[in-house]
Amino acid sequence: MTTEATPTTPPAPKKKRLFGLGCLAVVIIALLILGTWGVGQYNSLVSLDQKVRSQWAQVENAYQRRGDLIPNLVETVKGAAGFEQQTYTAVAEARAKVGQIRLDESLLNNSEAFAKFQAAQDELGSAISRLLVAVENYPDLKATQNFRDLQVQLEGTENRITVERQRFNETAQAFNTKRMSFPTVAFAGFFGSRFAEKTYFKAQAGAETAPKVKF
Repeated sequence: MTTEATPTTPPAPKKKRLFGLGCLAVVIIALLILGTWGVGQYNSLVSLDQKVRSQWAQVENAYQRRGDLIPNLVETVKGAAGFEQQTYTAVAEARAKVGQIRLDESLLNNSEAFAKFQAAQDELGSAISRLLVAVENYPDLKATQNFRDLQVQLEGTENRITVERQRFNETAQAFNTKRMSFPTVAFAGFFGSRFAEKTYFKAQAGAETAPKVKF
């Protein structure tokens, strides 16, 4: 009497368990890859953001230096006989307006506040320029050592402001380019204002028009 052998098959639960472990491994690997990418993106944005903040500090320092020179400038021209009061008063008022603006890094992510800050600084720069032009009518004042020293320091400070603003725009552009690139833009959106787009300094109104020189 013979008996027929029945084929043996692996238990179904074991197959399901192996399949489940395989899927879990794939998910874990995907999460690790995504997490590594996310950490890299975050660290890159942080690095660029810190560069923007560092350059912003240099801009603040340059503006602060100009602000510190103004009281001495005003006192110097006030001592000149017949010097137009409204000219140095405009400088003092423009400086006071600048002082009313709160200077902190929140300006970097607030285009409206940033524009007000730049407008106030540009107004102060224009007032200083008008004062220096008016001084041309007072040769005795121009000849004083104190005024000449102040003029040299102001000219150097204005040049430094221009340089630092340009460098700030360059670092802000590098950040914005990275932030707006896909898929970083989607990643940055999860952090809200933490990685908000940076605002640029713009050319002062009328700067595109060359001044007319008459002799």
